[in-house]
Amino acid sequence: MTRKNKTNRTSNRPDNRADIYTRITDQIIAALEQGIKPWTQPWNAAHAAGPVSRPLRHNGQPYSGINVLTLWASSMERHFAAPIWMTFKQARELGGHVRKGEKGSPVVYANTLTRTELDEATGEEIDQTIPFMKGYSVFNIEQIEGLPDHYYAPAKAQLNPDQRIAAADAFFADTGADIRHGGSSAYYCPSEDYVQMPIFESFRDAESYYATLAHECTHWTRHKSRLDRDFGREKFGDAGYAREELVALS
Repeated sequence: MTRKNKTNRTSNRPDNRADIYTRITDQIIAALEQGIKPWTQPWNAAHAAGPVSRPLRHNGQPYSGINVLTLWASSMERHFAAPIWMTFKQARELGGHVRKGEKGSPVVYANTLTRTELDEATGEEIDQTIPFMKGYSVFNIEQIEGLPDHYYAPAKAQLNPDQRIAAADAFFADTGADIRHGGSSAYYCPSEDYVQMPIFESFRDAESYYATLAHECTHWTRHKSRLDRDFGREKFGDAGYAREELVALS
């Protein structure tokens, strides 16, 4: 009997890919609807391993594909400065433990397996390639205690050498916006009507700080007590949402 290779696009095994996709999609949309945008920031991270926009496995290897986006979203949503993630089991193997009550972030693993079956019509053995995907949860090292010290190493100081611009500070103060500083995220929170910014010194230069602040303060003007601007927005990604982003980018 001869053996042939065949790619099988379906499987009689339960397929939970739809649930994985839904979980990740819902997470990203929820973050974006709160004004949290998971993309590379113009400010420095507080961890030696690099910015939060480059998620790493426990062994230093970078994540890829959709996992990059979902871990970006988790980092921005929860204000994690560290880019390192690991499973519950990996944390235990390294001598650490996930703090009680901490919630994991979704990632996926995709691969294929080969199964040999007998073709009833020809009597030949056929190797079927079966794609599969599984989802699991990982935790940021800021959710884990007891790991070796190097996992918690802070970044070397790389503070913005520029001086603040007095005229720009006066302009933003005159807007009356509630501008708060701290953490590793920049966003406008519509529900509580405030702008959140990382500290000035964490930006790579003064221009990046004021450009980011101007963008978020433009979103601040959409509030009902000011310009009452919604462009008919009903959900993330619709025409109204796109128009609002265009206003903030102009």
